Amino acid sequence: MKVAQRIIAAFFCMAFVACTEEAQNNPIDTTVDFKHVNTITVRSGSLDDESSEGASEITVYDADSKNLFVVNVEINEISIYNIADVKNPVKQTSINLDAYGAPNSVAVKNGQFAVAVEAAVKQDAGQILLYNIADFSLAKSFTVGALPDMVTFTKDGKYILSANEGEPNKAYDVDPKGTVSIIDVASSEVTTLDFTAFNSQEAALEAEGFRVFGLNADLATDVEPEYIAVSEDSKTAWVSLQENNGIAKVNLESKTIEAIYPLGFKDYSLEGNSIDASDKDDVKELKNWNVKAIYQPDAIVAVNINGIEYVISANEGDARDYDGFSEEVRVDDLMLHSDSYDESIQEKTNLGRLKTTTSLYEPYTGGKSAAVKQIYSYGARSFSIWSATGDLVYDSGNDIAAQTLALTPDAFNGGDKRSDDKGAEPESVAVMNLGNERYILFVGLERNNQVLVYDITNPTAPTFLNILSHGGDVGPEGLLVIPAAESPNGKDLLVVSNEISGTVSLFENN
Repeated sequence: MKVAQRIIAAFFCMAFVACTEEAQNNPIDTTVDFKHVNTITVRSGSLDDESSEGASEITVYDADSKNLFVVNVEINEISIYNIADVKNPVKQTSINLDAYGAPNSVAVKNGQFAVAVEAAVKQDAGQILLYNIADFSLAKSFTVGALPDMVTFTKDGKYILSANEGEPNKAYDVDPKGTVSIIDVASSEVTTLDFTAFNSQEAALEAEGFRVFGLNADLATDVEPEYIAVSEDSKTAWVSLQENNGIAKVNLESKTIEAIYPLGFKDYSLEGNSIDASDKDDVKELKNWNVKAIYQPDAIVAVNINGIEYVISANEGDARDYDGFSEEVRVDDLMLHSDSYDESIQEKTNLGRLKTTTSLYEPYTGGKSAAVKQIYSYGARSFSIWSATGDLVYDSGNDIAAQTLALTPDAFNGGDKRSDDKGAEPESVAVMNLGNERYILFVGLERNNQVLVYDITNPTAPTFLNILSHGGDVGPEGLLVIPAAESPNGKDLLVVSNEISGTVSLFENN
């Protein structure tokens, strides 16, 4: 062996021994055993008061001040709680937003928190408000696109990103473009990107499962950015386009939208993809059907595992249902082609009650479709793991339904009430990194009032671990992971924002 090779070999040998000794002396605790520790009641009204819904939609945490910042739509504010003692949170001065609009999202970084605020008329330009945590003073405001629905900081804190959904009005005669805003924190420069450059690609994208179907809309008008995930190196962002069934990739260095990835369809006729499609069959049972699912992700999160970037999606599904236009129709209202379906399919105990869409059927006339050969439904009732370029790495199939039915059957699909709609509706996702050795995924189920826990250390073969829930906490909308190193009590925390009950529940890793 050459001298240089011996030196290199010796170096790696010493490094391995040193690392091994360090690991033995300072072992990383990768235990996953989350238990409910406390619930903060944010709502001001009673649980039965529907006007109190939305009191807890999204929550973020600042490690320095130990404050939680909660989007409270009920009373139009950011509600703030100090959780230095997680069992005895203390309410702080709130940030009232009546002068600006309605809050949709909040993010925190480097002593400041950003709030996404929609205008009084949702189709008008929205704002991102930037506050100082030290005294809750407003530092700056930025004009962004219509209906900023989600705001986040890049991991390096250089940029604030806003997904501007650009929803139409109820009459569907005003439909602003969906956009993504990039705010340079240092210079206060705002760059708002739209999707006009992809108008010429509409047909090709639609052929792969992307949907463009709004009234008189081209692609740039039709897209509705929903949620943003940022890469570990802060150079890339991915944006879920829920109604359109796609994910966009944004280059943060060049400030351009690089690509749109159509997500295609999931086949419920395949083994492992079975669903309960009826809320009128008096049975909680999973069956295979000749139905294709539109993934339609809501929340997404990016995670780097062993140097590879992944995007994980909660495939909730969503339909457009406005006064001026609705795509919703039940299977029993369709005209089905006899080559694909027999008449019994449209019985309410089979597929008759399943909600489907008019957007993928041709020809479309007067609320019914002629000779439908393939039924489609909203959402994939699953979570998926995608590559950085939109390729499917893993889909959980029917595992969400199977696990909830096995462990908590009364909560299955909201007590079976949602079987005809979108099932348990996976709404949110969050990932906890345990020492770069174990990666834990949390999936919030909006209709089941539960959070599922998976080990995704091997992204191609996740393992189910547990179901978390707490009585009285209803409608998990947002998930937040607080690692032990930043936690007020030195333990990993999971924070769940429950939209319907207006509560924030805290789970502690024991």
